[in-house]
Amino acid sequence: MKILASILFLALTASSSATNILFILADDLGVMDVGFNNPGTFYETPHLNQLAQDAMIFSSAYAASPVCSPTRSSIITGQYPARTRNTDFFGSANGHPRLPEDLTDIRGIDFNRHSKKPILPAFYLNVLAQEHVTLAEYFKARGYATLFAGKWHLGGEGSLPTDHGFDINLGGLHAGGPYTGDKYFSPYDNPHLPNGPTGEHLPDRLGREVAGFITQHRDQPFFAFLSFYSVHTPLMAPEALVKKYEAKRQRLGLKPAFEPEHPRKNRTVQEHAIYAGMVEAMDSAIGQVLQAIEDNDLKNDTIIVFFSDNGGLSTSEGSPTSNLPFRAGKGWAYEGGIREPMLVSWPGRIQAGKTDQAVISTDFYPTLLELCGFDLLPWQHIDGTSFAQLLKDPAAELRREPLFWHYPHWGNQGGIPHSAIREGNWKLIQFYYQKGVELYNLAQDPGERQNIAGKYPPKVKELTAKLEAKLKATDALLPIENPNPKKPFEKW
Repeated sequence: MKILASILFLALTASSSATNILFILADDLGVMDVGFNNPGTFYETPHLNQLAQDAMIFSSAYAASPVCSPTRSSIITGQYPARTRNTDFFGSANGHPRLPEDLTDIRGIDFNRHSKKPILPAFYLNVLAQEHVTLAEYFKARGYATLFAGKWHLGGEGSLPTDHGFDINLGGLHAGGPYTGDKYFSPYDNPHLPNGPTGEHLPDRLGREVAGFITQHRDQPFFAFLSFYSVHTPLMAPEALVKKYEAKRQRLGLKPAFEPEHPRKNRTVQEHAIYAGMVEAMDSAIGQVLQAIEDNDLKNDTIIVFFSDNGGLSTSEGSPTSNLPFRAGKGWAYEGGIREPMLVSWPGRIQAGKTDQAVISTDFYPTLLELCGFDLLPWQHIDGTSFAQLLKDPAAELRREPLFWHYPHWGNQGGIPHSAIREGNWKLIQFYYQKGVELYNLAQDPGERQNIAGKYPPKVKELTAKLEAKLKATDALLPIENPNPKKPFEKW
């Protein structure tokens, strides 16, 4: 009923705006993996760098989670994962039941995954609930053509892109990576993306499909969501690109290096040739889409957003990238796990430049609506703050609630269950096992090397209270102590 009532409201207040939206989402791409953030990066991103010249670059942009599905949910709903219950990547082993005091019902626990751990992770909802009015549903109700291309990871049959407002779904399914067929190369054996010629590269295919959609709908407003599988594992790239970066690595004399990040090791040098090839291939596919915008004379009528769903993978599964100077990476509460590359482009309508004001992935929903001149849905994007004014005036002060993260799970990459809050330059992390509370001043210590919680008890008390208020407001589910672990947890 909520969706029907909301869409009826939209239809009754429909606008004639013809502003197009192109939302480009990378997977596992680190904040330091793109040239517009890091001119010294080992990877080459010429098309993104060119786009950045006419864009607002956000140096303090955050994903709402250190892993993929929760951030994707936050983008499309405008709500924190704690509120939607989408707190872990879909397909991971689930946590304890809703009521922690009743441990007689433990059907939600996968004992093969959690029985040895000292605390049990919280339950999470591994489907995007139908009650939400998604961004796609909003724009579709306004007469937009809607396309989703690439990685979905927000549910399978019954909760696919076409169940949440997208007219077309090319490649989106329940899986978090291209794991069928020849993976990043055709045949893909993806039921929602017909196979191409043998050896066709997936990023190239997605780029061409989105470019074709833009051309086909150049006379109709469109919302195109290009959600790359790149640069998620499996680590695969065209042979020519791999050879190119192997030669570059040798020419620069680069070798892999790591630092301790208990219980893992964190990569400190960008030199992975296959990963570099994946980054460049994705950038080339983006170039195809940008060319379609140019060829169809839509540059001044299209808002383009580029973002990533979590930090770069630096402590697990090949550890292909480094996020330095930021600490750790995907799956962690530290900046390397949640700070993202981000830009927004709309020539002639927003200012080009850079801002260090903090934004988070829940903010896209109200921002895009405001930029298009549409009515907001505050009951839907309840956790989002529009930064539209900031795009028009970089000197404007963005008034907002503190940023909030809640990941009550054990990360595949070594991270432990946590909640966190950032207000101004202060960031507090509440770990739910062993590490306790950590406090950082990001202006003075962006790499989070010095935990200063012991030096500032009043600030810890203040931010802890605000974090607890956020947990209460979102009805966040918490991890609990394991009453009967099979044996001591060896990793810690």
